[in-house]
Amino acid sequence: MPTLTITGGEIASAFDNPESVKLGHCKLIEEIMIGEDKLIHFSGVQMGQACTIVLRGASFHLLDEAERSLHDALCILSQTVNDSNDLLGGGWPEMVMAKAVDELARKTPGKKSDAIDAFSRALLAIPTTIADNAGLDSAELIARLRAEHHKEESNAGIDVITGSVGDVRELGISEAFKVKQGVLLSATEAAKTILRVDEIITCAPRRREDRIYYSQVLIQQV
Repeated sequence: MPTLTITGGEIASAFDNPESVKLGHCKLIEEIMIGEDKLIHFSGVQMGQACTIVLRGASFHLLDEAERSLHDALCILSQTVNDSNDLLGGGWPEMVMAKAVDELARKTPGKKSDAIDAFSRALLAIPTTIADNAGLDSAELIARLRAEHHKEESNAGIDVITGSVGDVRELGISEAFKVKQGVLLSATEAAKTILRVDEIITCAPRRREDRIYYSQVLIQQV
């Protein structure tokens, strides 16, 4: 199917009218070797350029992780094409939101402030995870991010390349707005669903005295 798409051809379900079938074409078809596998390579296709990504690794675990990461990146790319709005990345959105939620928690009286404060801490889990996945000191970086975001209009975020805090706008670190919005809405709805469950149905365990009595009866009968 992808080969037909890039060569400009169409699928022919029958051969009754071969003159009406649209054929595709390309400049070169060759057989190439990648490792120990033989692949058919098409070049000079009619419908623009296309590519096949070949993943290789020392184990199936590495291949699975590489495939998962590539799939996530392609999904984000497709969402970005559909909606070109983006945000600064590197944990910047979460730090900005956490700061605003902290200010709201301080203004809210009663127990509601505890729930708002918990939401703020949950937002900080995202930049913390970014630092941990990069093998960095997350506690140090989050503390530095907090200090930077207390300044006016700060663009501070985590730069995993240098392992420090930097200006993500100058570094060109961004992420899709639609993906970020979906993540936050899904997490919020999941938390609300868990909080609505205010009762736990449990099965009462069997009384130990009954089992002891039943055993004594069996012994007496024997």
